[in-house]
Amino acid sequence: MNELKADVVVIGGGVGGVACALAAAEMGLSVILTEETDWIGGQLTSQAVPPDENRWIESFGCTARYRDFRERVRAYYKRNYPVSAVAARDRYFNPGTATVSRLCHEPRVALQVLYEMLAPFYHSGRVRIFLNYRPTMAEMDGDKVRCVTLERSYDRKRIAVSGRFFVDATEIGDLLPLTHTEYVVGAEAQANTGELHAAPIADRLNMQAITMVFALDYLPGEDHVIDRPNRYAFWRDYIPEVTPPWTGPLLSWDHPVPTTLAPRTRVLFGPRDTPNDEDPAHASLWRYRRIADRHNFMEGTYSSDITVVNWPQNDYFLGPIMEVPEEQVAKNLQEARELSHSLLYWLQTEAPHPEGDARGYPGLRLRQDVVGTDDGLAKYPYIRESRRIAARFTVTEAHVGRAMRPEGTAALFPDSVGIGHYNIDLHPSTGGDNYIDVPSLPFQIPLGSLIPIRVSNLLPAAKNIGTTHITNGCYRLHPVEWNIGEAVGFLTGYCLHHGCSPAEVWEQPTHLHQFQQVLEKGGIELAWPNIGPKG
Repeated sequence: MNELKADVVVIGGGVGGVACALAAAEMGLSVILTEETDWIGGQLTSQAVPPDENRWIESFGCTARYRDFRERVRAYYKRNYPVSAVAARDRYFNPGTATVSRLCHEPRVALQVLYEMLAPFYHSGRVRIFLNYRPTMAEMDGDKVRCVTLERSYDRKRIAVSGRFFVDATEIGDLLPLTHTEYVVGAEAQANTGELHAAPIADRLNMQAITMVFALDYLPGEDHVIDRPNRYAFWRDYIPEVTPPWTGPLLSWDHPVPTTLAPRTRVLFGPRDTPNDEDPAHASLWRYRRIADRHNFMEGTYSSDITVVNWPQNDYFLGPIMEVPEEQVAKNLQEARELSHSLLYWLQTEAPHPEGDARGYPGLRLRQDVVGTDDGLAKYPYIRESRRIAARFTVTEAHVGRAMRPEGTAALFPDSVGIGHYNIDLHPSTGGDNYIDVPSLPFQIPLGSLIPIRVSNLLPAAKNIGTTHITNGCYRLHPVEWNIGEAVGFLTGYCLHHGCSPAEVWEQPTHLHQFQQVLEKGGIELAWPNIGPKG
């Protein structure tokens, strides 16, 4: 078995992993970046989830490098696609003209842009990328990780990787149990965290839903109905067993409004560019996460719009995909796939039209090419919640939740390594919770939440930082994960250049100040405008 070495070993090539590799390479470090699938990019690519972002994203509220990614996506379209004259002039071009994001784009475009950003480091050999590898074992030397063994999915070839720092950028915190790093998983009890919306009883298997996302276009008059899934009858009749109660069958146009849990009815298609279509209470599901609006391109480029289906109807929350036996993980992943295929079959054959007695939209076509798989489902489930390190500092709802901050601003963290904002947005969970979707305040990312309590050379760079089940709900989205990964990449460089540990950077004011200067020079915003008590 080969053993490969680098200054920094990043396990997991998702949003945070790529950002970490970019920052570490910019600091002059050698990097090994591994990825479980054959696409880097995580949420942006292999999970097929257009970016969920804060409303100020075009001006501030993310790192300079993340903003560069966004601008490169727009430039890629304008450089390589026959965009319309209007789109070509649009400074804030949104390829999908979707309601969920100001930049809804195709997964393969994000993949190309990420490789473009990595190109100087990848082609020079400073960053080496290993695809289709997942960690299976780790070797420790006291409180340090010495090496990690990886196995390739298609032929079980193994390699060992060693480095001075290891970064867990996996989607579910795979390195934490392998390295015996202390971690938290699932929902904490309110008595332990003091959070307003925490569960009354802790449940380590209570985790947010996962989703097997898929892409569709629509060709009226054609028949693209898939084979009836084996367990279609189960999913067609399934009523979620959650508290407070769901609105009826999961496969329907009705579901709860996440913020109020009041029932609402959606439609597949709505009027184009009308006030109702912009209103989240009435918006069409088709436009919700549309990644290609055919009207943004020259006539004939697309025969149809393309949308990705990441809707309430294909959230899977009947069981977790971590902290349970492997056979249970496999069963739950298979059921999540069956749910998504069943939703598609329902849409094609039984979904009621808003007017009349018509049923089904057989012209809905599964676009396997968009997600790069044979079954048409994304390469990896959309993961909303991970194992989380037991950190030197844990962010709770009392720090960022609007209902617990009467002063109207989030807690100020003097050790800030970045900023973010999103609602505390928890989808239905494996523990039987309905949505928990409550306002948060524009927040900072404290360095203490990135530092494990014991293991000294392992750092988190995804959804595995020191948050709670509740605050993970606002620290889990694309620009925040990118910021976390970037900060960790800069942190490894700072530590290796100054001969110190991450804990020493956090504990010693001189190091902390110098490190924050490195971050600001690297384009990371450490505070929100007017974030102070009077802001």
